[in-house]
Amino acid sequence: MDIVGICGSARRHSFNRMLLNLAGECMPAPMHMEVLEWADVPPFNADVLDAQGFPPVVQAIRERIRQADGVVIATPEYNFSIPGMLKNLIDWISRGTDQPFADKPVAILSAATGPLGGARVQYDLRKVLLFMNTAVLVKPEIFVGQAAQKFNAEGECTDALTRDFVASQMQAFQKWIERHQRLHTPS
Repeated sequence: MDIVGICGSARRHSFNRMLLNLAGECMPAPMHMEVLEWADVPPFNADVLDAQGFPPVVQAIRERIRQADGVVIATPEYNFSIPGMLKNLIDWISRGTDQPFADKPVAILSAATGPLGGARVQYDLRKVLLFMNTAVLVKPEIFVGQAAQKFNAEGECTDALTRDFVASQMQAFQKWIERHQRLHTPS
């Protein structure tokens, strides 16, 4: 099962990158995740899109998402919402009639140094993804609060409960993808 991972933080050693890596480690055996790098995506500009089409980096990401069985997004919360760069990426991906996120199973996770663990970003991100007609996994929800106490300097999760929560979400995500594939495979 081919999974694409997207980290909503551009920071090299962000807690959400650590959480995304943990999700990859916790995936059941038939799943494998490739984390996309997207720092080179330019600011969205409809004039550029109309005149030149998708920039090559955006087109490559769109095709990679289209090919994947599912997408895992781990993102921080910026100012109670979606980080601007992540929203920019989603805006690029969402354009065109060949929407790669349409009917794509998606799981969301978030980590924060505060106690809420990014709950508000997940609310806003779910709204955006639902508008794009994705198949967002509803439960279990993963909000990792006090993230600095749950990952060590090497980026490894040191909290057994967090690891168990993430593993349970990845197991549910596997079942969600399988269910989605059964429903969308022609008989």
